[in-house]
Amino acid sequence: MRGLGFRTLLCLLSCLAAVAATAPAATARSTPEHRAQEWVAAWAASPVRGSDLPGIDSCPAGEGLDDATVRDAVFLSSGGGGVRIRLSNVYGNAPLRIGHATVAIRSAGAAAMPGTMRELRFGGNANTVIPAGEYRYSDPVELRVEALSTLLISVHLPGDTGALTNHPFANQTNYLAQGDTAADPAGSGYSTVPCWVVADAVDVRPEPRVEGTVVAFGDSITDTAATTYNANQRWPDQLARRLQARSGTTLSVVNAGLGGNRLLAERPGQPYYGIAGVDRFAGDVLSQSGVRSVIVLEGINDIGYNATADEVIAGYERLIELAHARGVSVLGGTIMPFKGSSVWTQQREDTRQRVNEWIRNSGRFDVVIDFAAATADPAAPLRLRPSYDSGDGLHPGDVGTAAMADAVGLDELLAVSAGGSAPLTGSAHH
Repeated sequence: MRGLGFRTLLCLLSCLAAVAATAPAATARSTPEHRAQEWVAAWAASPVRGSDLPGIDSCPAGEGLDDATVRDAVFLSSGGGGVRIRLSNVYGNAPLRIGHATVAIRSAGAAAMPGTMRELRFGGNANTVIPAGEYRYSDPVELRVEALSTLLISVHLPGDTGALTNHPFANQTNYLAQGDTAADPAGSGYSTVPCWVVADAVDVRPEPRVEGTVVAFGDSITDTAATTYNANQRWPDQLARRLQARSGTTLSVVNAGLGGNRLLAERPGQPYYGIAGVDRFAGDVLSQSGVRSVIVLEGINDIGYNATADEVIAGYERLIELAHARGVSVLGGTIMPFKGSSVWTQQREDTRQRVNEWIRNSGRFDVVIDFAAATADPAAPLRLRPSYDSGDGLHPGDVGTAAMADAVGLDELLAVSAGGSAPLTGSAHH
């Protein structure tokens, strides 16, 4: 297991510096800032370096593009009266030229709903250049968007891009065309791609009852699990539906899951799984507009690489430290059963049990969400409940992700997100 050394520390410091330049100033958790938000993140996707994907040759991020338009389809957790789009070159090797960009409400496939196409500007300009290692927000756009709707973000890349910052396993059909087709509402000339490219966040000017954003931070179980393609059945999507259905104050939801990601270390030779969770936390969580709280569910991949319980716990402590320094509350999710999967051994099961005992009983998390109890088979608690299991013993399907979302106590979540306190219930019955 690789330790958290000098490179990690440098990355954390640089990420925090970038966040400080783009986010509200940190506030003490005991005296949270005023809760009204001009912007909240309504969608995001954790970015990675562009590379070839194993078994997937239709994502262009590794080879890059030249005079082409990407059209990302993104599912919004909350709505509002205006939007702004974040384009990312965080993992680029050279400045990224943006020639033209638009946003629209999706009708179906790559087609926009008539009358909703809006041109994006960057400091008043139709084009911009994003330096390597940075991202850029568009100017605000007046566009009324509904919660649980889908936007199309189209970006024309006029030159040779090299490898592109992307989110590789979107579980969502996205689109690609040659030339500048960003303003084409029909989308008839687009082929399909499986990844989100360049766009990595959408902010909305929220309705008054939306008090901020909760970020779901994790690995493939959060990113997509094994849910139905193009159906928005990830557990953060299910949580967004629950929050939207409630009356009164609520939150937007952002998914910072990343398939294959490890908490403690990058997976060697596999850049599409992202940098270590402790390294990406500042950029993927704390940079999101209006972030109030984060739900952490990560560590099963580290256990699969034979990390010890103490090492995983040290990783959690680091996330808690980073979040609390920014006035962000942290909800800890217990690691779910995985017996029957290809990575299970008794030693790894013992590690999971020790980690979950610490999550439940240490008092370090502001709230505990007992995903493990919520998804376990009552007849065989070391396994997922059969109706929740996608079939691999590790990833839940649509019914399982709904059970995960149901395990989140909305009252506790809203209380800690508002800067208050909540009991450490750890329950799964809300």
